[in-house]
Amino acid sequence: MLIDSYGRKIDYLRISVTDRCNLRCIYCMPQAGITHKPQSQILSFEEIARVAEIISALGVEKIRLTGGEPLLRKGVVGLVKSLSRIKGINDISMTTNGILLKEYAAALKEAGLKRLNISLDSLRQERYSVITRQGRLERVLEGIEQAQNVGISPIKINVLLLDGINRDEVVDFLRLSIENSLHVRFLEFMPVNSFYKQESLVSCQEVMDEAKRFFSV
Repeated sequence: MLIDSYGRKIDYLRISVTDRCNLRCIYCMPQAGITHKPQSQILSFEEIARVAEIISALGVEKIRLTGGEPLLRKGVVGLVKSLSRIKGINDISMTTNGILLKEYAAALKEAGLKRLNISLDSLRQERYSVITRQGRLERVLEGIEQAQNVGISPIKINVLLLDGINRDEVVDFLRLSIENSLHVRFLEFMPVNSFYKQESLVSCQEVMDEAKRFFSV
């Protein structure tokens, strides 16, 4: 069993399967993209499955696949299937931007994917395009709908709030959650790169206050 320095059992492993992404979100990546790691430095699916098999024997039960954008890696559905067959692994999830989800949702569900986290920072097409620099909102919404149709649940929507950009969409996302059985999660802006500005921060307390006003109406 794996125990951290606070005495907590570690039963959850995140695996990044690629550093490639089909978006260029303003808070995450330069518009020109990044220099990708050579294939020789990226674990093969066989190696990933072997690591998961070893660590499952130490008490890890849940695996989340991330990127970059994991659906860009060819054969990722097969990886999900391989992981789902490992004894002791009973929960496989994925974090995705949803652009390719419509095409992959059914196959992912059949392969054994249980849950999804989808990054979605605006429900307005023009604004979504500004934030992602090249994304099409309708593709994400269609992907969410397809994932619900094939029975993937829960589906969590990760919203990074930025003051002056999407701060005014809190209520829109609350309605999305209520009307579509989606778990919306508002994320605080973190100082992880040079794009960070303190004045862009929308605090958790601000969101809680607005949510209270919304639900009291």
